[in-house]
Amino acid sequence: MNLAGLKTLSWDLWSRQVGGVMRLELKRIVFTRRAWWIYLLALAPVALLGLHSLVMTRKRSFHSIAEDGVVFATIFQLFYLRMAIFFGCVGVFFSLIRGEVLEKTIHYYLLAPIRRELLVAGKYLAGLTATVSYFAASVTAGFLLISAHFGQAYWDYVFRGPGLGQLGWYLLSTVLACAGYGAAFLLLGLRFRNPMIPAALVLLWETNNWLLPGVAQRISIVYYLKSLAPVAVPKHNVLLLLAIDPGASPVWLAIAGLLALTLCLLALAALRARRFEAAYTE
Repeated sequence: MNLAGLKTLSWDLWSRQVGGVMRLELKRIVFTRRAWWIYLLALAPVALLGLHSLVMTRKRSFHSIAEDGVVFATIFQLFYLRMAIFFGCVGVFFSLIRGEVLEKTIHYYLLAPIRRELLVAGKYLAGLTATVSYFAASVTAGFLLISAHFGQAYWDYVFRGPGLGQLGWYLLSTVLACAGYGAAFLLLGLRFRNPMIPAALVLLWETNNWLLPGVAQRISIVYYLKSLAPVAVPKHNVLLLLAIDPGASPVWLAIAGLLALTLCLLALAALRARRFEAAYTE
C-alpha cells in the first residue's frame, strides 16, 4: 500500500474513533440525571419571555418591538453569556474527563487503542454539540417569544426586517461562546480535580474585565462576544464611570480571535492528555 493509501486509512480510522467517542459521550451527557440544572438554565429565560408575551397579549402594550429587542440584548449579554452558557460549559466540559475519574471509568478509554488527542477531540465535539443544542434552541425560542404578542407586525420584523439577521448574530455568539468556554473548561478538567476554584477565577475575569486596562480586556472571551452583539445594551450603572472602554473589536477579528483561542486551548488539552494518568486514590 502506498503512502497516500496509508494516510487515507489513518484518517478513516481516526474519524470513526472520534465519531464513536462522540456518540458515547453524547448519550452520557444528554441522559444523565446530573444535567437537569443545565436544562433549567436553558429553559428559564424561555419560560420568562413566554410569560411576558402572554401577559402583554392581555393588556395594552406601552413599549415597541425595538424596546423588546434591547431587553433581549440585555438578557443575552447578562444572563446567557455570563451565566447560562458559562456555567453550562463548566458542568458539561469540566466533567468530560474529571467526571469519569471520579466515577472510576476513565481507564476504559485510557486502555483502549485510541490516541489521546482523538479522545479529547471526540469528547469536546460531544460537549460542543450538546451545549450548542441546549442554548441555541433557548436563544431562538426566547427571541421569537419576547415580542410574539405584537402578532403579524413582529413576524414581518423577523422575516422581512432585521430580526432574522439579529437572531443569526445571537446564534453565532452562542456557538462561539460554547466553543471557547468549552475548550477552556476541558483543559481545566485535565488539570484540576475541583472545578470551583478555576471556574470562579475565570468567572471573575470574564465578568469584571471592564474594570481592567484595555489590553487586559482583550484577553477574555466575553470582550469579543460583545463585539458581535447586533443590538447595543444601554449602560446605566454608575460604576461604568470607572470603566475603560477599549472600543469594539472588528467583527472579523472577533470571530478569528475566538476561533484561534479555541484551537490553542484544544491543542494544550491534547498535549495535557498525552501525560494524563487517572489516579483513583486521590
